[in-house]
Amino acid sequence: MSSRTQGEGDLRVMTFNIQSAIRGLDKVSEVIRSASPDIVALQEVDVGSHRANGLDQPAELARRTGLKYFAHFRTTTLYGGDYGVAILSRFPLESVEQHPLPVETGTEPRTVARVNMKVYGQDVSVYVTHLTRRPFNGGVRVRQSAAIMKLMSADPRPKLLMGDMNDTPESGSLRLFKRELADVFELRGEGSADTYPLPVIPNLRIDYVLASDRFMPRHSKVLRVNASDHYPVVADLTLLEPVKAPSAEMVERPHEAVSASSP
Repeated sequence: MSSRTQGEGDLRVMTFNIQSAIRGLDKVSEVIRSASPDIVALQEVDVGSHRANGLDQPAELARRTGLKYFAHFRTTTLYGGDYGVAILSRFPLESVEQHPLPVETGTEPRTVARVNMKVYGQDVSVYVTHLTRRPFNGGVRVRQSAAIMKLMSADPRPKLLMGDMNDTPESGSLRLFKRELADVFELRGEGSADTYPLPVIPNLRIDYVLASDRFMPRHSKVLRVNASDHYPVVADLTLLEPVKAPSAEMVERPHEAVSASSP
């Protein structure tokens, strides 16, 4: 999916659960580089862990892919390092923040990160998350979805939400997201939608690119690559210009036309 003709406002984004790059950071970086995205949401990302050989994975991926702006959002400590979600971007990060999500007592902490950046002169918010794992806890994911949507509803910018939602398209959590956001693959997807291959039972679709109405979905594809236990989702969108209020001149013209035609 590397070929692209880019017009004004066109944007390519990716969401990818990289499984802490246990199959090799080279494989992960090659997948990202080959797809040529502008913004990448990453889940299961290590910084300084034994598992990652002490590497800062987002920093290293930024260096290898040319997406030089990055941030990591820690949710917990694993293997002696920070573990969480991350973002890579071609656009400078204007501000970053993260918000804890509701979880059952004693389970892995979850977060949603919000990154503000200027994209083609417009202020845009990109949200990155990784909801509580399957196969149970559907109620928790609905509460997590509600918390994310509450946060997003107070944000007037064009918005993208990307991540491993650990839930299928017909689930309660996804139905909640899709009240306000477009599921880009559902609208413009090509090929298989599955993002989580399984050996016996049917594969699952649990990774998503969701967009507010300021983005026009154009195309989406799941890349069937062997770099993680998840397949990444790539989406092409166009960031629409904000609707401008009519000028005084535009408002007066219809009145003038009526006056001119009056007897």
